[in-house]
Amino acid sequence: MTYLEKLNEIRRQMKADNVQAYIIPSADPHISEYLPRRYKCIPFASGFSGSAGALVITQDTAGLWTDFRYFEQAADELKGSGFELMKQKVQHAPEYIQWLTEKFDKGATVAADDKLLSVLLGEMLTQKLSVKGISLSNKDYLSPIWKNRPELPSEKAFLIEEQYTGQSVRTKLEQLRAAMQQQAAGYHLISSLDDLAWLFNIRGKDVNYNPVVLSFALISQDYATLYIDVDKLSSAEKETLLKSGVEVLPYGEIEQAITHIPADSNILIDPKRNCFAFYKLVPSTVRIIKDTNPTTNLKAVKNETELSNTRAAMLKDGLAITRFLKWLSENIGKTTITELSAAAELRKFRLEQPGFIGDSFNTISAYKAHAALPHYGASEESNAAVKAEGLFLVDSGGQYYYGTTDITRTIPMGNNTEEESTDYTLVLKGMIDGCKARFPKGTCGYQIDAITRKPLWDYAINYGHGTGHGVGYFLNVHEGPQVFNPTANPVPVEPGMITSVEPGVYRPGKHGIRIENLVNTIRDVSNEFNEFYAFECLTIAPISTKIVKKDLLEAAQLAWLNNYNAMVFEKLGPLLTPDEAAWLKEETKAI
Repeated sequence: MTYLEKLNEIRRQMKADNVQAYIIPSADPHISEYLPRRYKCIPFASGFSGSAGALVITQDTAGLWTDFRYFEQAADELKGSGFELMKQKVQHAPEYIQWLTEKFDKGATVAADDKLLSVLLGEMLTQKLSVKGISLSNKDYLSPIWKNRPELPSEKAFLIEEQYTGQSVRTKLEQLRAAMQQQAAGYHLISSLDDLAWLFNIRGKDVNYNPVVLSFALISQDYATLYIDVDKLSSAEKETLLKSGVEVLPYGEIEQAITHIPADSNILIDPKRNCFAFYKLVPSTVRIIKDTNPTTNLKAVKNETELSNTRAAMLKDGLAITRFLKWLSENIGKTTITELSAAAELRKFRLEQPGFIGDSFNTISAYKAHAALPHYGASEESNAAVKAEGLFLVDSGGQYYYGTTDITRTIPMGNNTEEESTDYTLVLKGMIDGCKARFPKGTCGYQIDAITRKPLWDYAINYGHGTGHGVGYFLNVHEGPQVFNPTANPVPVEPGMITSVEPGVYRPGKHGIRIENLVNTIRDVSNEFNEFYAFECLTIAPISTKIVKKDLLEAAQLAWLNNYNAMVFEKLGPLLTPDEAAWLKEETKAI
């Protein structure tokens, strides 16, 4: 079926049910950011392949709401699909709700699949639509037209040992139950895959780039049940979990379990990370406590084992990045290098590292104007040749058995313009200021975000994405609850949290620049004013100084840059061949 035929089929079903609008969010029943193939509903219906957005279909309009990261990509991918791009002003905001309330009057019906709506979104839709007398209905219009829809993944899962996790499942369950007790919650439903992976020390291959396993859990003060495809685990692994107090039951039995929660009990449900369908299954006699999963906060603060292992992963990753940068510098102009071939070469260097499992996200390998698209993904059609001029941005990461990495370097290829040099230096200033920030206990991410943006704001320059996201431990490369962005997210930055610092400048049609390090929050100084924290830079890879405008750097920024590159050489040099070490010594020399 063509996209237009699919659209017509959805509209035919809507007409038969007297439904005026149908919403297709980018989600699955776990409210995941990255989806298994079975739930790639937006690509199936429209052809748009970005990781954020929502489709809204009426009889006369079909729109994709997505944010600025995907405007150019969406305009291209939606051609001939029957869908038009609706430009969202704020990332992750359901701005189509306002559009629906303006378009329809009392008596209209809007539908969506409740399994693809978070509790938060389901309640927001219900409330805002009901003000206008519009009802929300649970409908699935995709399954009837999705021939050969992919099955749920069946790859094996595996348990990881305490030497890698630093904590047993039993200990984690004790921490979780203590948090539940504080909230007077007798039960807790968990649907988010990274929380489940952390809690049960389990990993898998069900979602590209994220080593998670499709599962749910229902926890009480007395028992813990993991709902999973039981064939994914060996009998020995099930026995190991049982000894830790965890019963394993089939994936599909979670719905029945929710309906059997005892009357007059309390259940804790994270409204951002559980689906509306399950929320509606909770018996009316059960009190629902809506709050963040306690595992989200526990998981974000890495223990000493996780931090130590992550440092080892960063060292291995730094070796791969250094070898890639050397290869690029020595082959550019001599052999054909494209965005895709460069990404493949980088992956080859990572594959040489022990414990490497796979990429932590799809590598952004973007030359010149392509880098002005912050989430650009090279394809066979767009694959540009990389030449000895301009700027080349590579944003990539690795999943290691002992940590997750995410690093961006913008590489000056030669003949760089004055504007490129200035922009590069300003981004570097922002990244340095973010990395060397000292801040009092209780500081939140939006304050770090402002510190990082100031060098760019001084030149009336800004960027539309956040400055930083939390990073998992051999888990999702995007992890909450902390985030460095302009929204007033009230989560304080705590010791042991790993976060990215990645400011950027994007000039459409010209270039994009982003430089990114991962940092760990550490205790710094304690005095009569407060306890102060700082950042330990975890990323170990050279930052190019070739086009840095030294006169734009303050003395402290210059010292940080030279000290950082010296540290990179000191740590990586002994692990490299003499030839590689000589190249790195030149690359990291002080300016």
